[in-house]
Amino acid sequence: MLSDSPIAAIIPVNDMTRAKRFYSETLGLPLTRESAEDTRYECGGTTIGLYETPYGGQADHTLASWKVADLDAEMKELRSKGVTFEEYDLPGIKTVDGVVESDTMRGAWFKDSEGNILCVVQELGG
Repeated sequence: MLSDSPIAAIIPVNDMTRAKRFYSETLGLPLTRESAEDTRYECGGTTIGLYETPYGGQADHTLASWKVADLDAEMKELRSKGVTFEEYDLPGIKTVDGVVESDTMRGAWFKDSEGNILCVVQELGG
């Protein structure tokens, strides 16, 4: 059943033009489909879909996360394009220079042009 079906992150946005610019230019994702009802980007064999709604950017949790080989390199590239990484000091999560570390991963969160929370994460051996 579903275990054989592709899955996509569907992200709400307030301003489609602004969001497309962010996902295309800032994140460098290729736009693979665009119509009045459907805007899609390809990432590593999976899909991110955007839809316009007045409720975009209201989620207080991570909507999508990219697994990366080198977190520091990805953060440097994203920062060069104007991305600001979030700082958190919560039970179980404290970032230092935007990064949280554990025995199994290093991760960093940032917001898209609409205020949606996105993440880049590097898995560590073990």
